[in-house]
Amino acid sequence: MVYYLYILYSASLDHYYIGISHDPEERLQYHNSFPSGWTVRGCPWRLVFVKPFSDKTTVKYWETFIKKQKKRALIEKIISGVFDFTK
Repeated sequence: MVYYLYILYSASLDHYYIGISHDPEERLQYHNSFPSGWTVRGCPWRLVFVKPFSDKTTVKYWETFIKKQKKRALIEKIISGVFDFTK
């Protein structure tokens, strides 16, 4: 099964959201249509990055790594394609 690391961007909040999904497009629709929760404040969200991984352990590692860094510069480096996803 393929797992995707995805990054959403909200222009209204000027904020990035990092997540994991089997279907990033479906997840984007969910974030933009769900009537409550944290992400409702940032609608509309745009999908700005998607990367497939073959196993859940690896994709979870990278999601946690990115979230722990709390650095916008890192997220923007990932989106631009210059970040190396090798451990």
